[in-house]
Amino acid sequence: MKSLRILPLALLVSAVPAFADVTISSPANGANLVSPFSLTAVATPCSSQPVGAMGYSLDDSPNTTIVSGTVINAAVNSPNGTHTLHVKSWGNMGASCVTDVRIVVAASPAASAPGQAKVVNNIHKLASWQSVNDVATGNGVSTGVTSLVSSPTTSGQARKFATSYSNSAGHRYYTTFGTDTTARNFLYDTWVYVAGPSSDIANLEFDMNQVIENGDTVIYGVQCDGYTNTWDYTVNLGSPKNPYDQWLHSSAHCNPREWSINTWHHVQMSYSRDEDGNVTYQSVWLDGVQSNIYETVPSAFTLRWGPVLLTNFQVDGLGGYGSATVYLDKLTVYRW
Repeated sequence: MKSLRILPLALLVSAVPAFADVTISSPANGANLVSPFSLTAVATPCSSQPVGAMGYSLDDSPNTTIVSGTVINAAVNSPNGTHTLHVKSWGNMGASCVTDVRIVVAASPAASAPGQAKVVNNIHKLASWQSVNDVATGNGVSTGVTSLVSSPTTSGQARKFATSYSNSAGHRYYTTFGTDTTARNFLYDTWVYVAGPSSDIANLEFDMNQVIENGDTVIYGVQCDGYTNTWDYTVNLGSPKNPYDQWLHSSAHCNPREWSINTWHHVQMSYSRDEDGNVTYQSVWLDGVQSNIYETVPSAFTLRWGPVLLTNFQVDGLGGYGSATVYLDKLTVYRW
């Protein structure tokens, strides 16, 4: 909701009341966030005056962060709790406009990697991303385009995934990011932004593949399943040489269509394996809320790949046809 507020600014000679002409695209009013969160806003003329500067503050803080121009793209640090975010603009003759949104900032997830862990940061920024229609999702067809964008973002650049589909098809985006045949433990960490509307998204899938010492490929597959409202994990119900992969449903709740749109969500997941490729899915965190899985299943596949670490991000469509846009930022994988 837009509201009127008169704000002092040393650079202004005077302040004139005006109806707010500031549009906030992220975060949404009432959004649940983890600090730092992404702020994206644009200002139109304030009380018919060209805008020379914008700014933002939290609650009754006297400290306002000033940004020149008519656009804000910023990562905002905030203490935990319920807050009012004020986003402001100032006209060149002294008019002041503001839009307020209510937000709830939660504690960061407790998942962390040990000090000796190897880490690959900013995987979403790699130029090697490719995509393919996932034929395993049925007889539909999907297309996808991915690119780096400067908005929305929490790090300066996020990766955009624009997917179109028919008959509930899924589109898989993937990239390699290294090699390591010996690592046994992993923490997958990323930020996800679902652009509204989200009604065409059935599932969001976050995978990692690792070729291990014996040459088999271990698949660490996790998805937020909007059909069953659960976090799912993969299993090989066959053998490595004669595989039959399947999703199993955990008791943890998840539906991507329930995620707040046009705001960033923090997703983390931890898993490990043994020497034979049996994977233990431990926990998933969404915006600071931990869901435990703690299931161990076989997940080795004899695919005859060379040594590689690879990650997949997949968007599955819902219904006869549609489209969806999702962004990833700060995609990081820890291993030890």
